Amino acid sequence: MQNWLIKIPAVVLFAGLTLLSCKSAQSNDPAEMPKDISERPADESSQKYDEAQLDKLKASIESSVVKEKCTDAAEWAFSPLGTKACGGPVTYIAYPKKNEATILPKIEEYTQKMSEFNKKYNITSDCIMAAEPTGVKCQGEKAVLIYP
Repeated sequence: MQNWLIKIPAVVLFAGLTLLSCKSAQSNDPAEMPKDISERPADESSQKYDEAQLDKLKASIESSVVKEKCTDAAEWAFSPLGTKACGGPVTYIAYPKKNEATILPKIEEYTQKMSEFNKKYNITSDCIMAAEPTGVKCQGEKAVLIYP
């Protein structure tokens, strides 16, 4: 009978130690939690990262233009946007003259960064010169470039 009394505390002790040793270390601190892959920092030295930064800048330029209604073509101008690896602009973009002071520096920054991107990653292009528009017209309250 004494053997049986000794076995019960030993089993309880063993079970308790097993549970304590198997318990994972949990932290409620979000800084210590594993990060979702989408939240991990991008490799800032990669071509994909640099291209994404260019895309964000271009989207910013385009969104600032798109939100403006075109009712008078005389109030609009156009500018080259981007640069091909072998020279010349990738395209042209219409912009409202009233926002020229904010849009043109962004366009210049985008073009400069694209030039640096082309050199850094040895980008090649088709070298076909983008046609230069002759003006801007308003169509459905949107600015449309006029080509010869």
